[in-house]
Amino acid sequence: MKILIIGGTNFIGPPLVHQLVAIGHEVSIFHRGTTTTNLPLNVHKILGDRSHLWEMRSQFQQLAPQVVVDMVAYTEQDALTLMNTFKGIARRIVVISSIDVYRAYDVLWGKESDVIPVPLTEDSPLRQQLCPYREMSSRPLNVPVEYEKILVERVVMAGDLPGTILRLPMVYGSRDILHRLYAYIQRMDDNRPAIVLSESIARWRGSYGYVENIAYAIALAVINQNATGRIYHVADVAALTEAERITRVGEIVGWQGKVVVVPNSQLPQDRKLSLNLEQHWVVNSTRIRQELGYQEIVPLDEALARTIAWQKTHPPQEPQQFAMPWLLDYSTEDVILGGIL
Repeated sequence: MKILIIGGTNFIGPPLVHQLVAIGHEVSIFHRGTTTTNLPLNVHKILGDRSHLWEMRSQFQQLAPQVVVDMVAYTEQDALTLMNTFKGIARRIVVISSIDVYRAYDVLWGKESDVIPVPLTEDSPLRQQLCPYREMSSRPLNVPVEYEKILVERVVMAGDLPGTILRLPMVYGSRDILHRLYAYIQRMDDNRPAIVLSESIARWRGSYGYVENIAYAIALAVINQNATGRIYHVADVAALTEAERITRVGEIVGWQGKVVVVPNSQLPQDRKLSLNLEQHWVVNSTRIRQELGYQEIVPLDEALARTIAWQKTHPPQEPQQFAMPWLLDYSTEDVILGGIL
């Protein structure tokens, strides 16, 4: 099968490319050429910017991909250009979305008050307010103000060209530009006797997925015709609490400390989060497991161990950018621990 991947050189793209090539498919990637990564030699590379996708249509016609995978469709216009460009060329479009489409996300951020039961299914209620980052002072890296996966999904699923949507959780692993485990590993490397968490953070659950497992799920959706017209969650089966996740990381690195949970009232006022942590952000991934036969190819502990090993050799260039706002500075933490340990 001929497969074209739009944006395949950053985080999830490389393991997806490797998996598709390994099972015998012909893979091309369309990217800007700004990221260096090791890809199989037989992968065809097309340089260009997605804002000029339509202008590349004649080249895509010559390539004649059967399935196009868009890793970076962020806006409604991205989706419209995608569908218009490949109509009459490809047989199906696979688009990567996010579990931030759900109303539970707005509850978590305090934009709505009624807590949504979890785990969420693919039919759970979506956000009513569009463009979640428009009013935020800071946005996730490389995300435009007009970012809205709900609108992307609508365009893809309503088009003449058949589509498949994969809603991803928080993804961790090698090349994670958000360095999701860094702050915890740093504290463990510094031999902190404890990591202090507020009770609300300690018990909060969110869905995560390891990058190679996520890539495998996407590959299954790409090669399986039964995925046509379907929306899938991809996430680890176990949705650990934040305290459980830190403890698991500590066990893997041999940390001798422990997680200490304190009442929210013991935290300094400037460290109390505005999030509604009564709202968990957990999804059910049964559909993709039953319909496409998905299961993790890398177990949880091995996934964490690989992530930790990469993180230790690839610390962020500006660590303060990746500090978790619920983690205390050491001096404040020591004051709290002084009354407990």
